[in-house]
Amino acid sequence: MTIVLKPTVTESEIEMLTKIVKTKGVEANLIVGTEMSIIGLVGDTSKIDKAQLESQRFVEKVLYVAEPYKKANIKFHPDPTVIEVMNQTIGGKKLAIIAGPCSVESKEQITSIAEDVKRCGASFLRGGAFKPRTSPYSFQGLAYDGLELLKEARAATGLPIITEIMSTRDIDVFARDVDVIQVGARNMQNYDLLKALGKIPKPILLKRGLSATIEEWLMSAEYIMSGGNEQIILCERGIRTFETFTRNTLDLSAILAVKQQSHLPIVVDPSHATGKYWMVEPMAMAAAAAGADGLIIEVHNDPVNAWCDGQQSIKPSRFEKLMEKLSTIAPLTGKEI
Repeated sequence: MTIVLKPTVTESEIEMLTKIVKTKGVEANLIVGTEMSIIGLVGDTSKIDKAQLESQRFVEKVLYVAEPYKKANIKFHPDPTVIEVMNQTIGGKKLAIIAGPCSVESKEQITSIAEDVKRCGASFLRGGAFKPRTSPYSFQGLAYDGLELLKEARAATGLPIITEIMSTRDIDVFARDVDVIQVGARNMQNYDLLKALGKIPKPILLKRGLSATIEEWLMSAEYIMSGGNEQIILCERGIRTFETFTRNTLDLSAILAVKQQSHLPIVVDPSHATGKYWMVEPMAMAAAAAGADGLIIEVHNDPVNAWCDGQQSIKPSRFEKLMEKLSTIAPLTGKEI
């Protein structure tokens, strides 16, 4: 349930109304927008009398929210959320570019790639320290050593780092060392992990599950937000369909669907979605044209010999050309690089 307040509402009136709804066992969240203010009610609103609320002279109207997600719902938060990380943002007018290798391999590798993508205009560095792999015999990442190398690359370039968490046991380490914590597709419905991430003040990049609906995806965001952490970035990375030519099927319509239903920023990962380096550039441009708030691009200086996912990584020279094209496309949707 959402209570839309009139522009003339006073602080004392808001406080009085909040006390009324809280006596019904419902949580009240005040959202102050540029043109209107609303109070979003979370919990069992069956005991709330809509007519009684609308009888208050400072209440414009009361709306029912059918969707099961509340905090992630645009009806509760009409202004788009902008996530601030160090001196960078995700959401708003900036098209955030997140780039780097699939996995951290060495100090020289991650630092040189970080320097290359920063020179080309990237605003974040991505790199896997812990790697969830389908096969137990595949490279699983350098783990904590990889985190240390990411920190060294951050120190050398000033780029905020994004890397994937695998277990609740690493929450404290990631909260201390990582700028944006990534939850991978396989962990989108790891509810223990989501609940734990809801208790730390750190931006979370939540990837869509392999076969997750948009509602299920937003409900996973709700798990984190219900714990108090509302710094969520959604990431479309392709979903599993009957098609086998590409690694996954990139659902660009998810950008529009999310923006209609949620205030959370959404970025797109064309590298994991397609699994083919030559598809990354056109799909990245398509995502930008569709209004994505950012892109995650896998960049490697030697894709042929990459330890992980070299087939979907592009070289720095190709990334530079992509950035030039994106600088032309971004303004068409009101964004800038």
